[in-house]
Amino acid sequence: MGTFSKLHRFHEAGEASNVNNVEAFGQPARSLYTSTKILSLHHHIDVTDDAEQVVYQAKSKVFSFLDKTDLYDASERHVAHIERKLISLHERHFITMENGQAFELSNELFHIVKDITNIEGLGWQLRGNILGLNFELYDSMGRIVAVIGQKMLSIHDKYCIDIYQPQMEAIVVAIVITLQHMIRDRENSAAASSSSND
Repeated sequence: MGTFSKLHRFHEAGEASNVNNVEAFGQPARSLYTSTKILSLHHHIDVTDDAEQVVYQAKSKVFSFLDKTDLYDASERHVAHIERKLISLHERHFITMENGQAFELSNELFHIVKDITNIEGLGWQLRGNILGLNFELYDSMGRIVAVIGQKMLSIHDKYCIDIYQPQMEAIVVAIVITLQHMIRDRENSAAASSSSND
């Protein structure tokens, strides 16, 4: 249960937020939950609210080298476009919000497992264990924006997102979707390299 675990930040819809989060930041304005659909032709992630209603959907083309993903709200309005680009040895994901705001995430952040990572173009910081997707997002003023936790041992890649600045919700969702893609790519490349070494 999210309420009783001090370390683990994941909680299901309807459960109370992690006790440490509440002590540190107060109650979130709202919580969202992501779930990846397995065996779908397109890579598809649903983002639901406490009532388990879909509020965002991320849709990706399966056979796309650039891993192009589009994020939509519940009314099918376009929210953000996410695209992977390889620059030298580093993989970068560029995120462009519907209002034109743009920022990027780099796989360099995976070299820093427990530290602070800047989100280029946004002035925000990720703090915590990114590979375990247990981390906090802070804005350029150092204020908490969201706390993200992953459900352990879940085949559906479930995450909960406790949002403290509701006006930033769409940006937070776009970042979490991008990180899920980056972690999946990393796992796939690790699996490919280990099977080629057999």
